[in-house]
Amino acid sequence: MRRDNYPHQDTIVSMTEPTLHHVACDDAQGGHRMAYWQWGDAGSAHVVVCVHGLTRQGRDFDLLAQAIVERAGGDVRVVCPDVVGRGRSDWLRDPSFYQVPVYAADMVALLAHLHREQPIGTLDYIGTSMGGLIGFVLAGHKELPLARPIRRFVANDVGPTIEPIALQRIGAYVGKNGSFESVQAAADAMWALSTTFGPHTPQQWLALSRHMVVPAAERTADGSAKLEANGGGSGEGRWLLHYDPAIGIALRAITPEAAAQGGAIMWSLYDAIETRTLLTRGAESDLLSRETALAMTQRGPRAKLVEFEGVGHAPTFVDPAQIAVVTGFLFD
Repeated sequence: MRRDNYPHQDTIVSMTEPTLHHVACDDAQGGHRMAYWQWGDAGSAHVVVCVHGLTRQGRDFDLLAQAIVERAGGDVRVVCPDVVGRGRSDWLRDPSFYQVPVYAADMVALLAHLHREQPIGTLDYIGTSMGGLIGFVLAGHKELPLARPIRRFVANDVGPTIEPIALQRIGAYVGKNGSFESVQAAADAMWALSTTFGPHTPQQWLALSRHMVVPAAERTADGSAKLEANGGGSGEGRWLLHYDPAIGIALRAITPEAAAQGGAIMWSLYDAIETRTLLTRGAESDLLSRETALAMTQRGPRAKLVEFEGVGHAPTFVDPAQIAVVTGFLFD
């Protein structure tokens, strides 16, 4: 189902704004479009893909993407997709398919599309939370038709084992938020649920939040049912969260048995990764335990672990010190 009525844009904009593009992806219901934001040189053979967490979107990486472009002297293409059901991407007709295997297949389609546009010579991957799980599939599944193997992989505050308390916390709010009178009101409401992200100035948080909402009037392509699901009524003068509320259905359906099975699969994928890997963790994270993080330094790719004090789940890569860790890893 089409998420909104934004047109396809391939506009060249300033150095402080990315360009918006779309790629066609297959699914069992007739296909969908995934949006992605692109920074840097579209002709560069060095591609860095940045994939967000469960309820987030690709503009989360604005500051990190700009820092990567600067560190590379402009010779890099940074691609930040809106995973299906989020941001400017379509919504799925069947919400039961909001699952990591579908997201990973979409990333394979995206990489093939990018490779057709300009052959990829070097591929790096950064994934926060859900984006990191997608990365485990891309880096650990040896049969995927990737144009290039991932050279360097950053897993941000996620591991093969997800702590149940975090799933319960996230499941309690995903898809249950209403509409807002302004972007600032939405930012305030989201901050109440996101203090685990660590210290942010009001300006930093507002910058992260402004891409998390859309005017309710632009949700009409999905029909009134979507507006009602978000508590929007007529939608006049209101702002709604950017994502399909149904993404929470699959999350809340996870049983302890399913979580254990999924963890075993993820550990198998992680153990197969040969890519040089950096694991970043909020020192107070409730999703990635320190026990799991330490295990990840001892098996599979033996990830280098960097922890950020005063941060839970998950580091946002807005703080210059966090950004420096990632750019240093990519370019040292």
